[in-house]
Amino acid sequence: MASSGDEGRVVRDLRSAAESAGGDEALHEIESLCMRCGENVSTRLLLTTIPNFREVVLMAFECPHCNERNNEVQFAGQLQPKGCCYRLEVPQGQNEVLNRQVVKSDSATIKIPELDFEIPPEAQRGTLSTVEGIIMRAVEELQALQDERKKADPQKAEAIDQFLIKLRSLGSGEAAFTFVLDDPAGNSFIENPHAPSSDALLSVSFYERTSEQQAALGFLVDPPTGESGGPLQNASTVEANSGGLPKVPHGSVGAVAGRRAIAQGNPDEIAAALCRYTAPEEVDTLPSTCGACGAACVTRFFATKIPYFREVIVMAASCDLCGYCNSELKPGGEIPAKGKKITLHVQNVKDLSRDVIKSDSAAVKVPELELELSMGTLGGIVTTVEGLIVKICEALERVHGFQLGDSTNEWKKKKWDDFQQRLSKLLSLQEPWTLIIDDALAASFVAPATDLIEDDSQLLIEDYERSWEQNEELGLNDMDTSSADIAYNMTST
Repeated sequence: MASSGDEGRVVRDLRSAAESAGGDEALHEIESLCMRCGENVSTRLLLTTIPNFREVVLMAFECPHCNERNNEVQFAGQLQPKGCCYRLEVPQGQNEVLNRQVVKSDSATIKIPELDFEIPPEAQRGTLSTVEGIIMRAVEELQALQDERKKADPQKAEAIDQFLIKLRSLGSGEAAFTFVLDDPAGNSFIENPHAPSSDALLSVSFYERTSEQQAALGFLVDPPTGESGGPLQNASTVEANSGGLPKVPHGSVGAVAGRRAIAQGNPDEIAAALCRYTAPEEVDTLPSTCGACGAACVTRFFATKIPYFREVIVMAASCDLCGYCNSELKPGGEIPAKGKKITLHVQNVKDLSRDVIKSDSAAVKVPELELELSMGTLGGIVTTVEGLIVKICEALERVHGFQLGDSTNEWKKKKWDDFQQRLSKLLSLQEPWTLIIDDALAASFVAPATDLIEDDSQLLIEDYERSWEQNEELGLNDMDTSSADIAYNMTST
């Protein structure tokens, strides 16, 4: 974050940043204990926002008695809907890859599979550094107690010395390795210098958190139990002694009284987009857990058939405890034998208003923008052509926020400015452009402009055979349905 020289330095330390940015109202001091000398001193806290990224808390601790210092960054914003996993391939001798910025939150784990090495969440908490910086800091922390280890266990100390040699070689670029950053909170980040284009060395995946990860993040997973060992009833399910309120099951408020939205987007727009094809025959419910707080809630879903496409399942959930809402679109029916590639040539305003269903297995490309979205990003959504591009760009600005901040290089700022200008030209239709949706599960859809899809000259749909790598990523290579097929044939006969 800081450059050499006092005049060109953006931030010299957290104390000067807090004093210059916040003033007395934004800067807070709390009494804390120095863990080295045991004296009571103070820690300074500043709540601030990194542009286009997250709300963070800057913490600066300095002991005047023993000169112990510690600076830390903690995330103060909301938990992200899904966890994230960054996987960076670092080739041998490419130091520019080692200089990529890395944000490691206090819930993230870093792994280097080649050395079977792992940096747990409690180590290097709230770190803003580079790939090289994180590795070399791990070397320093392992080296710190080597003198004591040599006295207590010389054999173990010798093994650690040999391991440190290998770890230093990775930090200096002498060997190729894989750098994995896994954060259940979704608040970590590895820089992509080619953004908004894809990076061949960097892959990002998003996943649903498990109950254990929810508990580790400090969120309620299971309802508390009473003294008898049974679960306590939710306050919304018990009649109040004073008011005599009727019992209302958790999660049913949005469906019964309409007091809460059951989808992240505009419910009227989603209903209009889906029900223009067919109305749902029945809305079913199933028990689930909230993706934000881990409390028990209800997910509503229904199956519907879209002409020219296939059967889909629309799912929506809302949590009455924390207010979190989520909506998803899942493909129904069997897995198609082939994948599908949809190419739309956008030429007029009506093309921007075409309905789009993007599944969570679809990749999106816009060649004119050099924009490529990997599989799983944004999940499954129902929107329009214009809405899809806008959502993608908002996600890119959120994920790659450091390339838009005050400390970034001028050429990176210019790259993002050029991207925004090209995006504005495309959305204003100053020139035609192409939208490509490549879905290995054939679960995505773009509405035709004509009654017969074959008569739409701007829409091209191609079926293709999935590669072995695509089947492996989707888990199809290890799927064995022979037992189910035999049972089905027996019952049908």
